[in-house]
Amino acid sequence: MAKIGNIELGEFPLLLAPMEDVSDPPFRALCKRHGADLMYTEFISSEGLIRSAAKSVQKLDIYEYERPIGIQIFGSDLEPMMESARIVEATGPDILDINYGCPVHKVACKGAGAGILQDVPKMVKLTEAVVKSTSLPVTVKTRLGWSESTKYIVDVAERLQDVGIQAISIHGRTRQQMYKGEADWSLIAEVKNNPRMHIPVFGNGDIDSPQKAVEYRSRYGVDGVMIGRASIGYPWIFREIKHYINTGELLPPPGLEERVDAAMEHLEMGLKWKGQKLGVLEMRRHYSSYFRGIHGFKDYRIRLVTEDDPRVVREILEEVKERFSDYVFA
Repeated sequence: MAKIGNIELGEFPLLLAPMEDVSDPPFRALCKRHGADLMYTEFISSEGLIRSAAKSVQKLDIYEYERPIGIQIFGSDLEPMMESARIVEATGPDILDINYGCPVHKVACKGAGAGILQDVPKMVKLTEAVVKSTSLPVTVKTRLGWSESTKYIVDVAERLQDVGIQAISIHGRTRQQMYKGEADWSLIAEVKNNPRMHIPVFGNGDIDSPQKAVEYRSRYGVDGVMIGRASIGYPWIFREIKHYINTGELLPPPGLEERVDAAMEHLEMGLKWKGQKLGVLEMRRHYSSYFRGIHGFKDYRIRLVTEDDPRVVREILEEVKERFSDYVFA
């Protein structure tokens, strides 16, 4: 039974990764419905929070049906991170997560996200300060290391546990790899098998099928898996993995009607949460994933990602439902 603080997550929980511009409330609602056991918000800048920047504050929005839910923050400076922890706690999530894994240059070059992997003592000090600033269980998401020659994750995980984190999620790549190549789970397994580790260890990277989730559970012994890119436009990944774990059978993929309905619901929730302009704009990145593999879809995709009027977008989605009603997904 995986447990973070007093939060019981079941035998082999499936976590939704915090993804910038993806893991917002509309997307999380769909993932929760289809079986995600623990979800995290998009990462939130500590500097943005303490300045009350509108975009950062909006990302604090969480809803009762999402629980257990974690809010993730990032930053490189002690005081803003401590103050952010207090702001987050006042919002009432179940967990506070620290992002030490984001590889993008604008974050890492400032010593935040994966950038802090170049200064492990600072990483430990910052984590300890955040833990002491909140009564929430603190978790960490990180990578194997900064580069191939600095994969110190076994030692890093132990040191972070020693200063009070209550779970760790590890992406099986270095910062230099970004998202290229195959994720290396062998070091994640080393962390899990370290006899001094007693907190849950979740693996992340390349889990894109029920078979792989079960294989990695068996091979690497992790307490659960965190799923990111495979869930984009495909929240059904969670229910498919759970069904496979419970029965050994693969569920058939969702049909065209279910995909259109999910995309439509995703759009409507986005419009309600973000307003018309952003709701339409930020939904565009999801259409290709919802309808991946459909031969002849290109013209519809172009229309969906260029149309600004939500009423017209709805009409296009209804056209898709009618035009491809007989399409069978492999």
